[in-house]
This record gives sequence, C-alpha cells and structure tokens, in this order.
Amino acid sequence: MGLRVVLEVAPKRSFASALDWPGWSRSAKAADEALEALLAYAPRYAKVAKRAKVAFSPPATARGVEIVERQKGSAGTEFGVPSSTARPESDPLPTRELNRLINLLEASWATFDAAVRKAEGTTLTLGPRGGGRQVPKMIEHVREAESAYVHQIGTKASGQSMSELRRSFVEALRLLAAGEDLPTPNKVKKPWTPRYAVRRSAWHALDHAWEIEDRSSG
Repeated sequence: MGLRVVLEVAPKRSFASALDWPGWSRSAKAADEALEALLAYAPRYAKVAKRAKVAFSPPATARGVEIVERQKGSAGTEFGVPSSTARPESDPLPTRELNRLINLLEASWATFDAAVRKAEGTTLTLGPRGGGRQVPKMIEHVREAESAYVHQIGTKASGQSMSELRRSFVEALRLLAAGEDLPTPNKVKKPWTPRYAVRRSAWHALDHAWEIEDRSSG
C-alpha cells in the first residue's frame, strides 16, 4: 500500500492529508498543488516521526500516493482547516495502531513546544505566513484550540492548562478506541472519531510549529 492520502477540495483552497501520519497535512489553491506541498514537507515531517521513534519512508513522487478519498471542501477548508473526517477514520482502532498514532501526536505537540522554546525572545517576521501573531498569542491560540478539540471528542478536560488538556485528550482517545464510556462526557452532537481527532490536533500543532520556525528565520 502506498501513502494513503485524503484530498479535501474547495473552490479556493484544498488540503492533502496523510491518513496514517497525523499532522502531515498541507494546503494550496488546487488539489494537485496541495499534494505537491505535502510531499515537499516530507523532510520536515521526518523529524516528527524520528521524535516519535516511528519508521518513516515517504514516497519520492506522487506515484507512491494512494488517494483513498476526495472530499468536497467546506467553509472550514476555505478558512484553512482540514475540517472533514475521512471514511477510513471511522474504522476500528486497534491498540497497537492507537499507540502509534498517539506517539506521533505527542511528537507533534513536542515539536510545537520546541519551536516555542527556540523562538523565546524573538520577534517573528510579519507577512502572509501567519500574519502578525507573535509567539505568546500563538501559544494561547493553540491552547484554546486544544480545549475545543477535547470538547469535540465528547469529554470534559480535567483542567485548562496545555498539559491538562493534552492529558485529557489522550485519556479520552484510549477510552473511545476501546469502546468504553467517557467518565466526564459532554453533549457535543457529532463527536470526532479518535483517528480524525489525532489528525486534527497534530496538524494544528505542526502547522504553527513550522510557522514559528519559518518566521523566526525570516
């Protein structure tokens, strides 16, 4: 099997996301451009996989890509978010695969944390790559997003610090994957599947980690 990718295509923006590699998602105006951007970011994602201690051998060209689903994008896609669950993300999640995805998710979080530490005291360059948000506001933005993600998987966090949100997120993932009830459920109407929740959180952390890296070196 090649690199499994889902394409999310809207009139003005498209996303290409690697289903088995949470966080490895890139966007562009057109679907083929998004796929090119995804492959171009393979060296950067390789560092995440190395941090997670997961073997990573990406295809060199689009010939090694398997498009498993092509979705019609939404307003969320246009806004800049891979916002749709792919059909394979509703499949059962065995413990071994869950552990692998969580390792990659935590490596994505750690990559964001490392980028924040390295940029401490740095004024990020302005411009289209992230606009004018500086590191402190970016940290808060990511924390607020994690709070929303915990809510979207159908549970309530034990606290609102980044570490508490992440811990609650992982605990809920493990319970959901095992088919067990959440101890503190909420009333979200359409909870995210564990696979999509991991992909979304890892993407957000890495997107901002790479943004910090790019705007620190500009």
